[in-house]
Amino acid sequence: MTKNKPVFFMGINLRKLRKAVFSKTTLRGIVAIIATGFIWELCARFEVPIIGMIPAPSSVFSSLLAQIQDKDYWECWVYSYDRVLSGFIVAQIIGIPLGLIMGMSRNFRDLTFPTLEILRPIPPLAWVPMAVIFWPTPEMSIIFVTFLGAFFTMVLNILGGVKNVDVRYIRSAQSLGSSNKDIFWRIVLPATLPSLFTGMTVGMGITWAVVVAAEMIASRSGLGFLTWKSYVAGDYPVIVIGMISIGIAGYISSAVIRMLGNRLTPWLKII
Repeated sequence: MTKNKPVFFMGINLRKLRKAVFSKTTLRGIVAIIATGFIWELCARFEVPIIGMIPAPSSVFSSLLAQIQDKDYWECWVYSYDRVLSGFIVAQIIGIPLGLIMGMSRNFRDLTFPTLEILRPIPPLAWVPMAVIFWPTPEMSIIFVTFLGAFFTMVLNILGGVKNVDVRYIRSAQSLGSSNKDIFWRIVLPATLPSLFTGMTVGMGITWAVVVAAEMIASRSGLGFLTWKSYVAGDYPVIVIGMISIGIAGYISSAVIRMLGNRLTPWLKII
């Protein structure tokens, strides 16, 4: 009995964590990364066309050792994460209620959806010049652009989730005397959660892409600026470090959302 008893540390199930870390899936991922690095090294050493022009992993690793000892590198992480989280959280605060209301109310959807569809195809980066003029500081303009990157995705995913709720569940609840409030909290919202977390995951990826590009245009800090500054200086290994750092940061952000989604929707694993 005691052998199977879960062990917790700071709310984390250590048995599950150990099982996940040493799982076959994790092992395959590590093998794939090592194989990719090995092939990349060979291509760089033998000057394979196109791929051979990229700095070799050995050169990138040497530069990485220097970067991780530089506080400016870690400050770039902090700046980028601060912008991403600020814009992303505001997008959730506004986008989740808006998507739910649009899904629940046909009249409200008819009023708001046309405007949403006109603004949605505009790339977030196209808003950068206007954001710089409209907002009083460059920092606020970047956060606004990152907000746009997640906002439209969130609203449309939640709207689709609400519209896809099986109407038979709602009618059954109504026939049993359930109020609109109970139907929302017990049927509509739980059924919409998978779409909500899918929208959050996709929106987080778009947010990272947007914030990096915005930092290249309108900032003097962040991982995007680090990558652009390295390009201007001709420091190609640091360009790769910046790109990998952005990928890792985005992966961590999406992984946290997936973990939260799996926790809140135990009946459905978020991919």
